[in-house]
Amino acid sequence: MANLQTREDVPEITPDLKHLLGRLHEGPSGGHHYAALLGLRSFDLPALLRNVEKGFRFTALEHLRRNVALSSDELEQVLGIPSRTLARRKSEGRFQPEESDRLLRTARIYARAIEVFESDARSASEWLTTPQTALGGVPPLDLVRTEIGAREVEALLDRLEQGVFS
Repeated sequence: MANLQTREDVPEITPDLKHLLGRLHEGPSGGHHYAALLGLRSFDLPALLRNVEKGFRFTALEHLRRNVALSSDELEQVLGIPSRTLARRKSEGRFQPEESDRLLRTARIYARAIEVFESDARSASEWLTTPQTALGGVPPLDLVRTEIGAREVEALLDRLEQGVFS
């Protein structure tokens, strides 16, 4: 995946990101506030599950791209969805359930990084795109393609939050 270390385009404070930051400042809500990065405003589990099973609208990808400041190519790599498939989904207007799950997983990891980096989206982006020794020298976003990889990234973020540097 392309490295963002030298990129100047970092997440601007979009309305979705502002919504997420507001939720983070409110403290633990038990909801799935990271869905805000997809442009969603319903954070309860049953509604979120229904949306995933139905398939997110294509606009969810556009929201995610704006909110995490990744290029289309970079986001395509993170999601593991080929450009031809994305073009097809755009014309259909909706993702398949498994693709929607990948979008939600990417938003979850990104929001967790923002939380750990104390609402600093720039630092979160840099960390997610920089090779991490504790992850075998791989950038965290490279691991988000799979659920097990995402869990490893979350575990490392948890350790960082607790001050345990690996």
